[in-house]
Amino acid sequence: MHPLIAPLEGSLIVSCQAYPGEPMRDPRTMAQVAAAVSAGGASAVRAQGLDDIRAIKNTVDVPVIGIWKDGTDGVFITPTLDHCLAVIDAGADILALDGTRRDRPDGRTLEQTITTVRERFDGPIMADCDSVEAALAAADLGIDLIGTTLAGYTHARPTTTGPDLDLLHHLTDRLPTGSMLIAEGRVHTPAHAAACRTAGAHAVVVGTAITHPTTLTTWFHDALAP
Repeated sequence: MHPLIAPLEGSLIVSCQAYPGEPMRDPRTMAQVAAAVSAGGASAVRAQGLDDIRAIKNTVDVPVIGIWKDGTDGVFITPTLDHCLAVIDAGADILALDGTRRDRPDGRTLEQTITTVRERFDGPIMADCDSVEAALAAADLGIDLIGTTLAGYTHARPTTTGPDLDLLHHLTDRLPTGSMLIAEGRVHTPAHAAACRTAGAHAVVVGTAITHPTTLTTWFHDALAP
């Protein structure tokens, strides 16, 4: 296991993202949010976009997991080799990318992408997966962190109300030694996070429920609506 990710075992990772057009969509704001969650105990921060990665990297001492979302359909989380290299150059300690089995925009396979990335980056890589098959295939490529990030967001698995605990259970005993299983996606409460650990996740990523006040406000607003 890569020494940078070994300390993540049993910890909380926080995703600090704001969407285009939102009031918090500013790298300086995201860096402040990252500093706040780091002070609260986050072991690592997941950052979206090159400017945010740079700003957060210069603000916190914990590892920065970098992604670059480009588009909204198909493969759009660090979708191509060029996106991967740009995220690395922006200073990400850990590169995260789409780890599904879908076609990638640049025509490369995940294996081809990882092979080229490894030629210039010796840091950990995280695959955002959507199924047992995708997760195992990513692990077979030597990808360090296997996330359930996209479970329920593609056609591979149904969308669960909370985190996909069934997927975690399926992967717990099937991933090779050295792979770190990361629960991510719809972890909305501390109870959800604890359930992910019980289901076998080595670490848990929480985003919306901590760092997205617009969504949090709608939850309370809708609960009070007549």
